[in-house]
Amino acid sequence: MLDKVARLFIIKTRGEALLVIFALAMGAMQRGSAYLEQFPGIGGWLLLLACSGAVFLGGAKILDALRYEREAAEAAKASARE
Repeated sequence: MLDKVARLFIIKTRGEALLVIFALAMGAMQRGSAYLEQFPGIGGWLLLLACSGAVFLGGAKILDALRYEREAAEAAKASARE
């Protein structure tokens, strides 16, 4: 039963990954706009850019991890056939 619940939190497809990245981006931009209100001027803009940059880095890492997992699964299947 616990395995079934754990599978809900595993990103399996590229579409799911893009939805997670979109959600991260929405939260980051919300936080960035709050920074603009708290720190008007260049400091707020720099913090907003840092928030958006974090989403780019995290999104790239998520997409890379999906590719590596798929390649590892294909390699495991190929070695099991031999």
